[in-house]
Amino acid sequence: MTKLFHRDKPLIGLDISQTGIKVMAIDTQKWLVLGYGSADLDPLKIQRSLEGDDDYLADSLRALLADKIVGTLPSTQAVIGIPSSRTFSRTFTLPAKAERNIADAVEVEVDQYIPIPLASLYVDYEVIERTKEQVTAVMAAVPRTLVDNVLTAVTKAELDPIMVEPGINAVARLLETTEDGHLSTLIVDIGPASTDIAVLDNSAIRVSGGLGIGGNTFTLDIAKKLNVTLENAHQLKVLNGINAGPRQAQIVRALSPSLERITAEVRKVIRYYTERITEGHKIEQVLVVGSGSNVPGIGDYFTNELIMPARTASPWQRLDFGTLPQPHKQFRPRYITVAGLASVKQEDIWK
Repeated sequence: MTKLFHRDKPLIGLDISQTGIKVMAIDTQKWLVLGYGSADLDPLKIQRSLEGDDDYLADSLRALLADKIVGTLPSTQAVIGIPSSRTFSRTFTLPAKAERNIADAVEVEVDQYIPIPLASLYVDYEVIERTKEQVTAVMAAVPRTLVDNVLTAVTKAELDPIMVEPGINAVARLLETTEDGHLSTLIVDIGPASTDIAVLDNSAIRVSGGLGIGGNTFTLDIAKKLNVTLENAHQLKVLNGINAGPRQAQIVRALSPSLERITAEVRKVIRYYTERITEGHKIEQVLVVGSGSNVPGIGDYFTNELIMPARTASPWQRLDFGTLPQPHKQFRPRYITVAGLASVKQEDIWK
């Protein structure tokens, strides 16, 4: 009875990151945005809130819901995205005849590859492919403390948590719908403080990675190398970027160390995918998203470095804001994850 009651209610997305929180509600039949809002958070305080038991996250969420929503949120049923950098994901295969023992195989994967004891994790898995010879499954694990603290904060803010997933999964869901997601796709999600990298193939995240470099890092790099204020550095980043222009050489030199580190991590993810997960199946496109993707020329940079087509993804042609004022173009990329969370279908939760 409880599940049937929940099924009848609309869902809202709630994205919790290392630097902020966002909410959004979408009518998925029309792709009409019903309401949205965001609030920046103190990175140190949110980290303590996710790892401890203070009320900073709950209080911030309450303030957002009370004062900063554009439009309306149709329910309290929340699909929650948590920082992908705090989660673990692996794809593995086993012989088809061993599928009955898949739970044991998942435990082996956790013991071998995750540096946290099994008892301290929530672990789930899904079979994503079957052949006569083998079964392919994706396993996800997340620290219990993180999930428990998030659920406590969300409940204190008078929302009803329905589902929790890594933010990169929500990004993949939206891109699959709006950006030729049937292709084998490498996602580079450049957030304010970190970059998440994942391969989306056949409607599933096959492999993921990441590192602690984001859009804020780019701003700091420019400010330091060009000896300008953070405000001027941000303007140079979003207006000039690494496109051709009078400041291009200086900005490229400033950003090169951070971009090269991201590219190195991307290559590691690609190598793992092509050597261990697929047999000759190549990645067909690279999509750059997130608040750090608003650097002009960044798509061309990855195209040249990876020697494969890369572009900045923009799902806004699919989302209809109706009579609501849209976020400024500069801030739209920050809503991609929460839009993916808000687009979860009820049947995918209760199947």
